[in-house]
Amino acid sequence: MTNPRSAPAAPSPSFSKRRRLHTSGAAQRGHWLWWLAPLALALGLAWLAWYAAGRSDDAVARADAAASAGAWGGVSPFDVAASAPRRPASAGPARTLSPRELQLAMWQQRLERAETVLATYRDATRYPHESRPITEHPDQVRPNDPVEEETVLRRKDGQPIEGLRLRTSQERVFVQGSETVRLSVAVQDASGQFQPLRVTRAVAREMPTARTMSNLAIMPMDFNDQGRAGDVQAGDRRHGALLQPGAQGFGAGQIRVEVFFDAGGEPSGTYFDLFYTPHPPAVWQGGVREAVADGSLHFYLKADVREAGRYVVSARLDDANGKPFALLSFNDEVRAGPQEFRLSVFGKLLRDGQPAFPLTLRDVDGFLLRPDTFPDRSLMPRLVGRVHTGASYPLASFSPMEWSSEERDRYLAELSRDVEEARLRLKQLKSGS
Repeated sequence: MTNPRSAPAAPSPSFSKRRRLHTSGAAQRGHWLWWLAPLALALGLAWLAWYAAGRSDDAVARADAAASAGAWGGVSPFDVAASAPRRPASAGPARTLSPRELQLAMWQQRLERAETVLATYRDATRYPHESRPITEHPDQVRPNDPVEEETVLRRKDGQPIEGLRLRTSQERVFVQGSETVRLSVAVQDASGQFQPLRVTRAVAREMPTARTMSNLAIMPMDFNDQGRAGDVQAGDRRHGALLQPGAQGFGAGQIRVEVFFDAGGEPSGTYFDLFYTPHPPAVWQGGVREAVADGSLHFYLKADVREAGRYVVSARLDDANGKPFALLSFNDEVRAGPQEFRLSVFGKLLRDGQPAFPLTLRDVDGFLLRPDTFPDRSLMPRLVGRVHTGASYPLASFSPMEWSSEERDRYLAELSRDVEEARLRLKQLKSGS
């Protein structure tokens, strides 16, 4: 019998390769950095304000130069007035704007832009990063749903096979402890009908790293259409398999499942990537404590932290009607030992959203971040489904105040100064001073 740890590695399929979510280092980093989206928006808006102000200043400077010279001085009036309000076609012949009118138009546009950027930034940052409306993160509403994909079916040489599509399903990408992963592969024609498929070979292999180049596990996989070993329904032409890394000798890191098959008389294939954590860096201890403090609602989840470091935890919050309401997150350094992870619902978010109480905390996942490594995380056991249903509170229990921080206050002050500068300049121009 061939030793699975010494068997020669077969070449990876070079056809039907798909860029799956989470399968690259950048994608992994993007997965845990979703909570930075409001900050990215804030920085983007700040840049927009700077850019808009710069463009307006440039146009105003040209108009000022023309006014002080008493002539255009080589600067085309069309260049200066390119963004000035246009007269409707029915209003008669166009009239050349005076330098003062050009300045008024430029500063009016700058004021409108500055007011828009200020209002947009204030609205986008009125809640903190760790307590956001779930509508901002639709991909996080059901984190435990299978990853399903439909792509072009390709031949061995990479050319598409006319009229056929590849359908795959992967129960999860990140796997921890004794968890299993259900996989499936199928082929559909243009009308959506599943076509016959013959799996010729399927294996799961550990992907090498810079420190491990040999003795990697290679295990055969049983993709079948007989309703067993991971296949959901016999005879539906969707071939399924089940992988349990912890029971099949795999170590921590990336695992690739390669599937080779014949479809439509052509050899083809695909692959699935997943990332395995055999031993969790921290485990949940059960029980949730909740409290109203500082105008917000807080949930405290107990955990036994075995390895200190930066932990990222996220949870979903539904209202009493089962409607997804908020995405809560924790991102901070944690010491080893018994700890509590605090997930907070910001008071103004509750006041604005007016969810039906009691609220339900569900689908909690967390990991220890490992910067500059691949994979970049070690998973905690996931808590699937309802974790805690809280008490009912009157909305008056929560603060209506917007979130405040040194960074936000600084940006608001800068953007407000842009608005006030434009208003003052317009006032001076209109009064003729």
